[in-house]
Amino acid sequence: MNPPATATDDAGQIDTLIARFFAVFDNRDGRIATVDSFTSLFVSNACIASHGAGGIKLEGPLAFVEPRLALLRSGRLQTFHEWETSHQTEIIGTLASRRACYRKQGLLDGRDYAGTGTKFFQLARLEGAWRIVSLSWIDDTP
Repeated sequence: MNPPATATDDAGQIDTLIARFFAVFDNRDGRIATVDSFTSLFVSNACIASHGAGGIKLEGPLAFVEPRLALLRSGRLQTFHEWETSHQTEIIGTLASRRACYRKQGLLDGRDYAGTGTKFFQLARLEGAWRIVSLSWIDDTP
């Protein structure tokens, strides 16, 4: 039987999970993420809420990632990547919440493309592994 996870183990596993999340949106140096590399980070019925000028769009992980990966592979969005600039994580047993501030940059149709925003992750430890249950995000307005 495995010993119970410690807070340090949990924090490290969550850090790794979130790093894997951001790595999906990185096409520098020929990186090409797969749909599975994204959807495997989530529980099967997870919800992603995108907050923008047009309102709130609710999607599952597959519907969310497919058009984004298509853009990353299309050649229109080049040298793109997103990364965390700061975060706060709270862990209570098998529940965790993370507020992540992030930056993004690349070239869209040959022009500089950059921004910042905030993502709120709700996570659960299921069968010894952390997974994203829900994600809400918003880009900062320029």
